Amino acid sequence: MTSQSPSPDEGAEKPDAAEEPKPTRQPRRRTTKSAVAVVEAESTEETPSEPVRKTRSKRTVETPVPEASVSEAPVAEEQGAEPSTVAQAAVEPDGATEPLAPPPQAAAHVEASPERSEPQPRWGENDNAQRDERRTASNGSGRGQQGRPQQRRQQRDRQADRQSDLPRPNDSAPSVNVAQLLEMSKTDLLELAIELEVPNPQRYRRIEDLAGKVLRAQAERAGYKFGEGVLDIIEDGFGFLRGERYLPGSDDVYVSQSQIRRFGLRPGDRIAGVIRPPKDNEKYHSLLRVESVNGIDPESARRRPNFDHLTPIFPHERIDLETQPHVLSTRILDLVAPIGRGQRGLIVSPPKVGKTILLKSIANGITANFEDIHLMVCLIGERPEEVTDMKRSVDGEVVSSTFDEPIEDHTKVAEMALERAKRLVEGGRDVVILLDSITRLARAYNLAVPPSGRTLSGGIDPVALYPPKRFFGAARNIEGGGSLTIISTCLVDTGSRMDDVIYEEFKGTGNMELHLDRKLAERRIYPAIDIQRSGTRREELLLDDNTLRSVYTMRRMVSMLGGSEGTELLLGRLSKTQNNPEFLLTLTKDV
Repeated sequence: MTSQSPSPDEGAEKPDAAEEPKPTRQPRRRTTKSAVAVVEAESTEETPSEPVRKTRSKRTVETPVPEASVSEAPVAEEQGAEPSTVAQAAVEPDGATEPLAPPPQAAAHVEASPERSEPQPRWGENDNAQRDERRTASNGSGRGQQGRPQQRRQQRDRQADRQSDLPRPNDSAPSVNVAQLLEMSKTDLLELAIELEVPNPQRYRRIEDLAGKVLRAQAERAGYKFGEGVLDIIEDGFGFLRGERYLPGSDDVYVSQSQIRRFGLRPGDRIAGVIRPPKDNEKYHSLLRVESVNGIDPESARRRPNFDHLTPIFPHERIDLETQPHVLSTRILDLVAPIGRGQRGLIVSPPKVGKTILLKSIANGITANFEDIHLMVCLIGERPEEVTDMKRSVDGEVVSSTFDEPIEDHTKVAEMALERAKRLVEGGRDVVILLDSITRLARAYNLAVPPSGRTLSGGIDPVALYPPKRFFGAARNIEGGGSLTIISTCLVDTGSRMDDVIYEEFKGTGNMELHLDRKLAERRIYPAIDIQRSGTRREELLLDDNTLRSVYTMRRMVSMLGGSEGTELLLGRLSKTQNNPEFLLTLTKDV
């Protein structure tokens, strides 16, 4: 049953239920029900026989109203209450309001109460005020900015603590760039090095090396931090200065892309310059100013040629390896398979024949006789104790990746060593790389490169042979100055079909081959060199006519006596002489 609201006039007759007129509504204030729900309820036609269901209104946001001006509107509790009754219930407490006609747009706009003296605040204004108060209290600009000034102060304090140990820069200190240092005589440069307290400056044979130490001492005296390393450019365009091993480390120095483009830097360049410590959000030191590139002025380094555009020619200048009378390995190597600047040599050796000791003798011969040659020893997949022994016995640049390190380190070390050598050759330098061994390097690339779907005999991918060939094929003598000499070892008779395939692929690529004999090594005859199978292409360009005729005579004698017996006899006669010219003279007398 529904309860009908009384008419405003007392004496009026009660109309029928079907013809009952709608009561006039009093002006009301905004209630929790929306105006849309009221209009929908008024437009619904009801009968006394059917209970009227409560219309479900849309969920609206209640506007906060001050308690002094508006009273809370009652809500119908009974299910049968008509919406008109609810509309009439929302009146002033004293009941003095006159009945007014409903406005034409009552559903959209509701008039304000006449008793309100101040305008009603809009929706959300109180929230904005509260948010502004929170911003002011936090001294920031939002929820994510709370406490940000304190974080900045802490960041500046940490940065100041890190730089407190560094000396303050002295801009008034005199400075000399690398171009001015290279123009100085070695005597003047030594005096400047002694003045700057460079430790033991007399031990630097090349003026470029001494100039680099002077630059470092000059920067440190001025209060700057000096750093250097070999540049490794990442695919994104920026780079890092690597350490002695050419592998990534925590001490690397970041080089920006703009510096690389400005000076035309390339992978393998040795960069020296002023660096700064990392900031809070950084991990590495950063390069501030480039002082030298490969020991020369950075502006001059921009005009250097490209290695691939240089013209290769046959080696014509011999590298004399003879040092002392008792070192027979280098003496016989000068006669049997002479090495020239730009040679591409292959030392073919079974295991346990003495190839590593032979490489060590070659390295010591180069450093003892030639100060202008830059020596690099690249050890791939070797034992750690051999790496330590090579570093202690060779006065040169030794880079290594032992057999227990990842395959990626093997390939990375070899590539960085090759790029380093190319950059030196572009500057007109003579470089020698001793690689041990190219067989292990090819094995590493066989595991590192993506498979091509084709497989050669022994399980090696044809694509894996291209990077080692590119490494070995980079050796050449440059027309107009500069050369890159690569002497590499290659393993045979290991019982692996893959090693035999690798040797067959590289057998015809070199212009010098030195074969070691296992039978001589088993008899403990060193160096175990197979004289008949060893030799150098175009050796007439490296030896003079008299020496060449004597070498031909020696080869005929060894061939007549037999392989092992002839080598043993030759080594016995070689040990009785003081040098190679004296030995060749004895052969001529015997003939």
